[in-house]
Amino acid sequence: MSKPLLGIFGLTGCAGDQLLILNCEDELLGLVELLDIRDFVMASSLRDEHARLDVALVEGAVVTERDEAKLQHIRKRAEILVAIGACAATGGIPGMAPDLDRKQLFRDVYGEDVDSFGSSMDRGRPLSDFVKVDAIIPGCPIEKHEFLDAVASLLQGSLPRIPEYPVCTECRVGENRCLLIHDGAMCIGPVTRAGCAARCPALGVPCVGCRGPSVDANYPSLTALLRSKGYAPEDIDSKLGLFARVPDHAPAVEVPCAD
Repeated sequence: MSKPLLGIFGLTGCAGDQLLILNCEDELLGLVELLDIRDFVMASSLRDEHARLDVALVEGAVVTERDEAKLQHIRKRAEILVAIGACAATGGIPGMAPDLDRKQLFRDVYGEDVDSFGSSMDRGRPLSDFVKVDAIIPGCPIEKHEFLDAVASLLQGSLPRIPEYPVCTECRVGENRCLLIHDGAMCIGPVTRAGCAARCPALGVPCVGCRGPSVDANYPSLTALLRSKGYAPEDIDSKLGLFARVPDHAPAVEVPCAD
């Protein structure tokens, strides 16, 4: 029986998710035995850039027209496309600050030869803004156990299942002190997808939302609660938009600050 053909790709991002895959040291040889990895430039310069793929894992946001063209080519090659990491799933850090002049930012960083990188978008965008995405593995970076579970699901012919409930659920299970309610910290666990075992809150660090929004995330309610703790609307909006675009239907809610 032939092995499923796999490609692992990166657009604009830090490549941390691809690095995590390579860091699956104890499991990596087993994965190679089960999968035919045809295209993974971080692991090997030997690539088959035109083979049809059963699964493509794509990291990074779409920031330039070159990113978009590469993504469209990958989508045509792959039966199943999985967005891995915050940038690919929700836009991530490249999606921040949409009002800034992206062309000027590119010139500031890369100089006047910026055209060699291709035209930039108005902001970093998730893969789903351009192509059909069959599944996601969220996180910054992704969780090792979720990656391995996703591979196991795909090998069995099903799509990976990722928690839809918020990080607060995992905090409750872990009996963590609520940093938002008890300490007044700007923790956005109530609207963030679980799956990380609430690692940051368990260590006393407020959740920053790197796994993207949970299903049915109640942004207005959290905004109102944070305003009641004394936080300014612009600071709340900045925090909520750090890793994911806040839905248009979830505007900031103005409530009086608590005395």
